[in-house]
Amino acid sequence: MGNAESVVVQKRLARFRPEERPVVEGVFDKLQGGAGGAAGKTITLEMLQSSVGSVAPGSMVRRVYRCMSSIDPGLAAPAASGKAGYAGPSGVSREQLIVFLADTLRGTAEERAPLVMAMSQHAAGAAAVVTCEQVVEFLQDLVSAVVQILVHRGRLQGWKPERMGDISLGVKLLAEQMCSELKPSGRADLEVLEYFRNSDLIYFKSLPDGYSAPWRLVFSTQLHGESFTRMVAGLMKQGPTLLLIRDTKGQVFGGFASHTWEVKPQFQGDSRCFLFTVSPKLRVYTATGYNQHFMYLNQNQQTMPNGLGMGGQHGYFGLWLDSDFGRGHSRARPKCTTYGSPQLSGDEDFTLDSVEVWAVGKPAEPEEGGVKKSILDVDPEAQALMEITGKTMHSQGLREPEDDQE
Repeated sequence: MGNAESVVVQKRLARFRPEERPVVEGVFDKLQGGAGGAAGKTITLEMLQSSVGSVAPGSMVRRVYRCMSSIDPGLAAPAASGKAGYAGPSGVSREQLIVFLADTLRGTAEERAPLVMAMSQHAAGAAAVVTCEQVVEFLQDLVSAVVQILVHRGRLQGWKPERMGDISLGVKLLAEQMCSELKPSGRADLEVLEYFRNSDLIYFKSLPDGYSAPWRLVFSTQLHGESFTRMVAGLMKQGPTLLLIRDTKGQVFGGFASHTWEVKPQFQGDSRCFLFTVSPKLRVYTATGYNQHFMYLNQNQQTMPNGLGMGGQHGYFGLWLDSDFGRGHSRARPKCTTYGSPQLSGDEDFTLDSVEVWAVGKPAEPEEGGVKKSILDVDPEAQALMEITGKTMHSQGLREPEDDQE
């Protein structure tokens, strides 16, 4: 690095912890294939492709290379609009690499935006704006690279990449969602690209901390049949859950419940709940604060609606599954008051095609001193069937049923 290193580069390197700095400085040598090198030696596109080509798409590697090579270490940013590009040595210098890593990993919104803009361009050179289509293409490359890296490192625990099929549609939907706040003019400048200022856009972190993994499938119409009672049994005492629905029009949508579900005629939950759509567009709709009608679950009542609902009000839920399983509605004109969501389904009153319920996060710990129930307490029908067939109930009268048995 030497004394000739710019003050800007020194400040960027200081953003990393002392134990991280040798790793950051060592990246340059690793990308050169361990060749080391004197001051001023650069990384070529071929070197970068050789080092990371197996874990990232070629288009993403070229984007990163163009961005790094356009950085002026003295200014720590790609060349601005209307100015000549940085006329440094051919390739990427050690200083350019450090600035790129520091601004990408530790930078502010103002420092990251020019990098996003440079990587969104189709070719090297300065540009005042990039089109929304260019940003979407960049994000598709970025998401594809993340998936490829996770597969390469075996980090997709619980997923079977060979069974995932073509992920291009999911990548396209996620990229489109991430760009949903770009200007409607179809062009994006630096101010707009500062929208990428937090990691929430890079990682789908609408789920509260601690609920991203592991997921446990607790109900599926494909596995458990079309039964509201069976779905309710899967929801109970599972903690936070994610509801995923596909209607007969092909729309995919659902909701996140922050609390374990309880069967009662009152609303429940809190502002961490949200609704979402997956297809045809990926969108997340969080609580507006207008009311607290986050979650509703009721069954076998004469005077109150029986079913599962999220948002809105009785008869006009943002998302509703009727206890007469197979029917539901999403009545939001113009928007659901609780979540600000539009109509989620293809039709206002929809017919279910399939439903899945996933428990997210770690399972709830059993209550201290709890004793596992007898199957006869859990399923009275099994007890009645045994009595009809003449089976002797040896434990009858020798123990008391659980106190919470209804």
